[in-house]
Amino acid sequence: MEQTFERGERLKSRTAIEQLFKNGASFGAYPLRLVYAPMEKRWSEFPIQFTVSVSKKKFKRAVDRNRIKRLVREAWRLHKSPLYKALEGESRQYAFLVIYTAKEILPFQQMEKSMLKAHKKFLEQRTIATQK
Repeated sequence: MEQTFERGERLKSRTAIEQLFKNGASFGAYPLRLVYAPMEKRWSEFPIQFTVSVSKKKFKRAVDRNRIKRLVREAWRLHKSPLYKALEGESRQYAFLVIYTAKEILPFQQMEKSMLKAHKKFLEQRTIATQK
């Protein structure tokens, strides 16, 4: 699988993001918090649409917020293929919102580890939900 972050993978729909906050499940993997929910309508061929949020209150400078978003998106881009393989053949699409919760900019390796932790936790919770 290509390790790119294409347009169809970006979560941009305001209604989908609002639905995430209303109906989505979430968990933390410091410094990231993942909010996810199955989408009502499939918007692209990708199994997951993804977006990142960084608090303007914690990081006043746009430069810092943009750097954090870039690092989180890079961690996502590098490690999304195993997650996509696990979701292969599923008809529904998921919306992912990753919220950065730390108060300082952490090294990329730590973001990478927590992204992998978040992927693993999501797959565990998804299998528990499908077994019910």
